[in-house]
Amino acid sequence: MVPVHNPGDTADACIRSVIEQSMAAEEYEVVFADDGSDDGTARRLDVIAESRSNVRVLHLPRIGSPMRGRNAALEAARGEYVYMLDQGDKLDRTALARMYDRAVQTEADVLVGRLAGDDGPAPAAFSRDRQRADVLGDGLLSLLTPHKLYRRAFLVAEGIAFPGAGGPLAEQAFVLRAYLRAATVTVMAGEVCCHLGERPEYPVGPRAHAAELDKLLDVIDESVPRGRKRDRLYAHWFRTAVLRRLGGTRFTSSSADRSLAFTTLRDIVLRRFPGRLDHYMPVQLRARAALLRAGRLDQLVALAHALRGTFLRAEIKSVAWRDGMLVMNLTGEIMRGDGTPTRFLPHEDNRLLWTSPLPLDGLRLPPDVADVTAAVSRTRFEVYIRHEATGAVHMLPVSCSVVRVPYGDAIRVQVTGTATLDAASALPGGTLPSGLWEVHMRLRGGVHQGRARVAGDPVHCTGSPQEHTGRPVVPWWSDHGELGLCVEPRSFPESVVLVSTGTTVTHGRDHVFVVVPVPYMPPGGGSPAELVLRQAPDGEREVCAPALVEPGLPGHTAGRLIARVPMKRLPRHGFLAPGAWVPFLRMDDEEVGLRFGVEMSRGGRVEIRRGVVPAPLPERRDPLLKRIARRIPGARNMVRSSRPVPRRYTPN
Repeated sequence: MVPVHNPGDTADACIRSVIEQSMAAEEYEVVFADDGSDDGTARRLDVIAESRSNVRVLHLPRIGSPMRGRNAALEAARGEYVYMLDQGDKLDRTALARMYDRAVQTEADVLVGRLAGDDGPAPAAFSRDRQRADVLGDGLLSLLTPHKLYRRAFLVAEGIAFPGAGGPLAEQAFVLRAYLRAATVTVMAGEVCCHLGERPEYPVGPRAHAAELDKLLDVIDESVPRGRKRDRLYAHWFRTAVLRRLGGTRFTSSSADRSLAFTTLRDIVLRRFPGRLDHYMPVQLRARAALLRAGRLDQLVALAHALRGTFLRAEIKSVAWRDGMLVMNLTGEIMRGDGTPTRFLPHEDNRLLWTSPLPLDGLRLPPDVADVTAAVSRTRFEVYIRHEATGAVHMLPVSCSVVRVPYGDAIRVQVTGTATLDAASALPGGTLPSGLWEVHMRLRGGVHQGRARVAGDPVHCTGSPQEHTGRPVVPWWSDHGELGLCVEPRSFPESVVLVSTGTTVTHGRDHVFVVVPVPYMPPGGGSPAELVLRQAPDGEREVCAPALVEPGLPGHTAGRLIARVPMKRLPRHGFLAPGAWVPFLRMDDEEVGLRFGVEMSRGGRVEIRRGVVPAPLPERRDPLLKRIARRIPGARNMVRSSRPVPRRYTPN
């Protein structure tokens, strides 16, 4: 079932995916619930329904929320199971068949098929298949969108439905009630079932948000007795629906609804969230909870500003081939918004205390509350690679540990370790696909969490990828210093382009040696190569120098391409002269632009300019006399008529 409203062309992928499932048309039905669309969507869906017997369209008056559409589709549905998705989502072609077979096999009331959406690693709930998943122990609280396969008779028997309208918490209340009432919740962690699109936002005011939160907590009270499980469930929404709202951009940047949000959230905290729940919070959220209960809106705003912009700095230290695998040495550390490290105070018995980035009047966390020793010890990083073209994500094996670094009177906390890539067997069912991959780090388990691209000063990768896997893997750096991996470059020149930012220059008396790193040696030494320099911006003057590709020492030094470029302080054909020059690599009568620039001063000093986008090949230009002649009245037609003449007298 799919609620829709004015999707335009953005629903094309969703529509195709649901009507082109691998199941036979008579085995499933598709119900579209249209929320008063006025962009032609309603008529388009009617046309589809007229030609397909398993498609139905419900036309509803506009309400501004998908909730009523889902309820109407639930009432109209006739199948044993129902699956919910949004108009921007896309089902895998075999998703319904796979999910239905698994649900029948496990007698599931709710089945959670693997989701893919935010270009990051999959939630921990999808780390493996789970026949009978636990809402807390198996991480189901990270999967609270409606995208599930539900037994329809189960929903009817338990009276589980959406409210007439509402926001995210209303959706979460529906899913939570299904989790808590279901006899069996099954998780399919294998192939992706649904690709999530961008979800529309439905603004909810502070009072409506608090009312939805109250109803969600009632769902917990109805199904979970008092005790640790109920407290842990309460703590989840205390963290996500209350405390995090007191530190977001909307809270810090505008005071329009700030006072009302503070008042309504403080009221529900005093009524529904006792102080014992703070034990389940990260320490910075404990500070927010204390300020909220104390009524200190001013301090909450100040603390939110101070913590705003906290980010993960993920740095690469070295890259090398070892025993057939690419090994990356990495360091992760949480930084404050001003670029300084997060600091902790040493305490007795080698313990650490959290410190606020600014003085908090009237609030002093006692040592037992501010103690973050255990949380710091649990800090770990995960490293994953993401394919730039497809968005596919793969986790890498890592080994890491926590390191305490003295920082004046305080302590910095870093996580250091290695991530390993084996391009020949990175995936359970095969090799890593070719193409460009980004390298990401996610820090979790500690006081702070974060996710970032791995970056740092470019370092040479020692060793040769071809010696180990037969599939070249080229580490390279973006112009912003972000690490990437290219699996099987399309050609040797392309691999040189990727690493050409590491180019250096050595001066001679009347020449310079331009040294470009190469990631591996081409088979048989490769074709003859030339370094071509064209003067910017027009590229009319050109210097072409033969280039020699030298192998490096495996495990110690990288290979290099060396070109001896003659130079003169006065412009002369075939010589490097003062000015800016754009480099190209020519091999096999083809040219590729390199990722650096060459600058020669009037004093004869040659320097390499970093961060230059590879230049496009220059357009072919006519000789100077022909360009001048074209400006003479009537000459353009003469030039045009003369063009076929050389062809006429040129032998085939």
